[in-house]
Amino acid sequence: YPYRALPAAMDAVQEGTIGLIEAVERYDPDYGAAFSLYAVHRVRGRIRDYLRREGNVDLPCLEAETENHETAKELLMDEQPSVAELAEHHALVGVVGDAMERLPARERIVLEGVTIGGAGAGAMADALGVTPAHVYRLQKNGIRRIRGMLSRFMQHW
Repeated sequence: YPYRALPAAMDAVQEGTIGLIEAVERYDPDYGAAFSLYAVHRVRGRIRDYLRREGNVDLPCLEAETENHETAKELLMDEQPSVAELAEHHALVGVVGDAMERLPARERIVLEGVTIGGAGAGAMADALGVTPAHVYRLQKNGIRRIRGMLSRFMQHW
């Protein structure tokens, strides 16, 4: 039964992807934290919530010990990200940045303005010469495209 844990592992990866998408949607640079650190906490939090919600998830990889005799599950529950985790999340941040660059210009402008810049829909509408409803549509479409790009990336990762 070498593949019995695959569905649970894919669910955990999907939860992490949702955490990354939430980080993109909710990041506020005014708080002074780097996006990568914020994303680490969102991704880890989603995976922790999944593990707590599902209870005894059969993921043998979580019970494998590291050189320091810690299990992956113990490391996951640890509050401080490791250097490897930070590097991995920086790579994911690069993927999100690349995905943002591939968006149509208006969707990218709206996502950057609302998500990163903290601008409201009204301000973005005025800047772009459109209605706030159109700004919300652009934001929704941009997030949908980013999710699609990230899900394709996660399939190959």
